[in-house]
Amino acid sequence: MRPARLTGPVPGSPASGAPGPSEVADPVVLVAHGSRDPRAAEATRALARAVSAARPGTPVLASWLDHTEPEPATVLRNLAAAGHPRAVLVPLLLTAAYHRRVDVPAAVAAARGSGAPIAVRVTDVLGPADGAVDAGLLAGLHRRLGEAGAGRFDGLVLAAAGTRDARARGSVGRVAAALRAGLGVPTRVSYASAAPPAVAAAVARLRARGAGRVAVSAYFLAPGLFHDAVATAARGAGAVAVSAPLTDAPELVELVLRRVDAASRLAGLTAAP
Repeated sequence: MRPARLTGPVPGSPASGAPGPSEVADPVVLVAHGSRDPRAAEATRALARAVSAARPGTPVLASWLDHTEPEPATVLRNLAAAGHPRAVLVPLLLTAAYHRRVDVPAAVAAARGSGAPIAVRVTDVLGPADGAVDAGLLAGLHRRLGEAGAGRFDGLVLAAAGTRDARARGSVGRVAAALRAGLGVPTRVSYASAAPPAVAAAVARLRARGAGRVAVSAYFLAPGLFHDAVATAARGAGAVAVSAPLTDAPELVELVLRRVDAASRLAGLTAAP
């Protein structure tokens, strides 16, 4: 099988055709998982700045479910108090597991339960939605692999944080399948916690099956202890490159805006007579 080759940043996905700032002015609230590692919070702030720069005139605010303030409920209450009747909330999550199903709705309910009223539209997560893997997400992963100096490789491991939710793991598998189809190399999934296999085992299995150069694509939005552990274990197992988290990659910015615009269109259809 011919090795895949990534020699540099992969260009971003095509322009999303998003409406201009005069058409979409509702505040956008990004909601990250949160981490004790300060690098994670800075990555979220960087993404918020990049989204704001891409959509001038639209307030873009960062929030976190845990470890870092402000919480999304606080941000939404502050927006309501400032006179905003609506907001769009974007879960910065790669799977629709517990945090999307429980924590995010609880934050919205908490905001609605006190203070001035505000209508909140919650978008899909950034990972696969309705089974579809966004081309921009794949392009962002390609970019990070190129930046990592992966060069030629004949095996790939998609390293994710991990979850006990079988449906969420299935969505990670769909991303791995899309990468395999696009790159034409055997691709395996690994998890940093909660589910096997670990990244070292996934790298070892690919090498045992004949892959001479195995690269690792980090399926993370932000740096932190999980990514550090994955990088160390992968290199120890013989991986030739480990990509950085997506953070504020241009393709991720475009994906966030597509999620915002899709939620806005859906709200318009719902409100139509």
